[in-house]
Amino acid sequence: MRQMKLCHLTGYLIFPALLLFFHSVRATELVQWQRLPLPVELHTGHERVIFVNRNVRVGSPASLDGKLRIQSSGGTVYLRAETDFPQARLQLSDVDNGELILLDVSATKGEDIEPLEIRYDEAVYRSDAGSEEEETDDGDDTGALDNAMPGPAIPLPVALTRYAAQMLYAPLRTVEPVADIAPVAVRLPAHITTLLPAEPVTTTPLAAWRLDDATVTAIKLQNRSGQRIDLDPRSLQGSFLTATFQHSWLGAYGTPEDTTVVYLVTDGGADEAILPEPPAPEKTAKKEGR
Repeated sequence: MRQMKLCHLTGYLIFPALLLFFHSVRATELVQWQRLPLPVELHTGHERVIFVNRNVRVGSPASLDGKLRIQSSGGTVYLRAETDFPQARLQLSDVDNGELILLDVSATKGEDIEPLEIRYDEAVYRSDAGSEEEETDDGDDTGALDNAMPGPAIPLPVALTRYAAQMLYAPLRTVEPVADIAPVAVRLPAHITTLLPAEPVTTTPLAAWRLDDATVTAIKLQNRSGQRIDLDPRSLQGSFLTATFQHSWLGAYGTPEDTTVVYLVTDGGADEAILPEPPAPEKTAKKEGR
């Protein structure tokens, strides 16, 4: 698969929409924590159970006082909205390692709603795909998976991008497994300054998946300014097969819309496609002083 400059791309610049949540009282909605705030829908007058599976302390803004009842016990958080309210952010602080898990909660009128479980490991990627195979296992696991999950019939960059978007935004029980797509390490700096140098955004790698020789890398973009930013793929610096924004614009910093994700499909790893970071200023200064 041959690389091409982004500015020459005329196809595959797709903008996948968020999948709708499916509500079932008997089911448990599975979501994966990957450092993006998780949207949590509440229905006024009904309690929703959140299985965090970690010992956490819950922090809430003053704006929710009297509107949201919060109880936490044994890795489970119980949320009951007493009245409707717009989106607000809860912080779940892991008592053991200090990690913050962010929930964007909002409440509207509605019926009783299913529990939600937060997962953290790779096993959840295929949590809905293995039950029948396990029951009929004849000792050939590879063949069973190949039969259950055929390769993509759509262009490879589209399949990778759709899969990555589902992994980050969709309830994991709705993610369609695809044969041979596997998570890979992200070999990029914690913050990238060369991807969108013309825009005031913070750029943070999240996760990557590989299929054949192609890799899709999900990178979080957060607006640092007080102005809306319209995202243009032609502004991205580097050599990519395709580039896709989850949303076409960023809201002002501090608003719920100030963050999105860009999916970069590359031939090989993204570290070979994104421009390298410039030398640190302090190191340059030391060299000049010698």
